[in-house]
Amino acid sequence: MIRQARFWHIPQLLCVLWAHTRQGARGHSARTWWTDVQLMVRCHRRGWIRLIGDRRGTMGFLIRDMERLHAIYVHPLALGQGLGRLLIADAKAASPRLELWVLQSNDQAVGFYATQGFAEMHRTDGHGNDEKLPDLCMVWQMNMGMNG
Repeated sequence: MIRQARFWHIPQLLCVLWAHTRQGARGHSARTWWTDVQLMVRCHRRGWIRLIGDRRGTMGFLIRDMERLHAIYVHPLALGQGLGRLLIADAKAASPRLELWVLQSNDQAVGFYATQGFAEMHRTDGHGNDEKLPDLCMVWQMNMGMNG
């Protein structure tokens, strides 16, 4: 169910990404579509993308470079099925420590990561992210917390 992304998965990965960043009320992204394509290709070439799906296609993905989780997205139509939890578990099995950045205003994501054993380490005013919005760093360590 979870596997390494292949080059031919990139269009499906972008569809999952864009279902979050280019749909709904906001309908815009901090990056252009072409920048998203380039970033996805670069992450694929580095072997950073793990995807989850079935015979219907890609339902979600996680981008991880060593201990840094760069992104995790589950298609809106597949939310609530435990796919994000499975992707996180897959990353935990590959690394004894994980860290990620999340927008402070994204209560749903912050809560999700907390239930997966991540703890807040520090906050910024957003100077280092694409959105220029306040964010926070969360960390999970194998020996830290009960959910590990």
